[in-house]
Amino acid sequence: MKQNSKNQLLGSVLLLICAFIWGSAFVAQTTGAEYVEPFTFICLRNILGGVILIPVVLVSDLLKKKKGIYRKIDKKEKKTLLTGGICCGVALCFASVFQQAGLDKGTDPGKAGFITALYILLVPLSSLFMKKRVRPVVWICVAASIVALYLLCVTESNSVELSDMLVLICAALYTVHILVIDKVSPYVDGIKLSCIQFFVASALSFFPALIFEGFDFEMIIAAMPSIAYAGIMSSGVAYTLQILGQQKTDPTLASMIMSLESVFAVLTSMLVLHLAPTPREAIGCVIMFVAIIVAQLPEKNKN
Repeated sequence: MKQNSKNQLLGSVLLLICAFIWGSAFVAQTTGAEYVEPFTFICLRNILGGVILIPVVLVSDLLKKKKGIYRKIDKKEKKTLLTGGICCGVALCFASVFQQAGLDKGTDPGKAGFITALYILLVPLSSLFMKKRVRPVVWICVAASIVALYLLCVTESNSVELSDMLVLICAALYTVHILVIDKVSPYVDGIKLSCIQFFVASALSFFPALIFEGFDFEMIIAAMPSIAYAGIMSSGVAYTLQILGQQKTDPTLASMIMSLESVFAVLTSMLVLHLAPTPREAIGCVIMFVAIIVAQLPEKNKN
């Protein structure tokens, strides 16, 4: 029993670190946007994420061989892995580009964190298209999130900034990304799937970056600390911590801890960039966070 408690605590700590890295990555994306355009940032970020996961894949396979649980995947599994990786990579690329464009156009990192987190509510709503029941509490949370979005995005002149709209589209695209992962991940190795999706997202953003933005190597070097943090830490390290943490943590608790990503986005934005939310935005953040947490609470067993 004591060992289980230790594992639970360790898993929670790993997920908390993961949430912090993801949240603080919004600051890195904002500072990187000062030097390079969205497609360039996403291209370089994802290729770093893919490269950093290669040794993780190799170590994972080595450990499986030592435990005697490693097996070669057949052609069908390879096809599923490749197809799933491509689909995930396409969704990730577009979602990331819209998010980066929103930050580039002026959305504060903290606000972007909360708007992006809306996908946590959009995922259960997508069940409607699959003719599945949506819990009443989720509808309440969606209504609350609409109020939160109004406070976060609608200005005093009753207009919505383009930058905020781009991040909102990003949340919808991340919903698609999550649904694709949910469909494919039970049948493939999660780390390999993620590695492939990073390389696909990088390849897709390469040509738009080359044609429309051009690779300004002086600016890339200036942005490299931000790109490296977003690519290596947010994509590679945080993803590995997520896998290790979720293995030791209750799923409901895990999802709640990872929801703190949006809170860390606001805190690091205040500490590093000195961008504090307005009172109106702060209320919107609180409402959105409560809606996200409540939506993840498990349904009580009627029996």
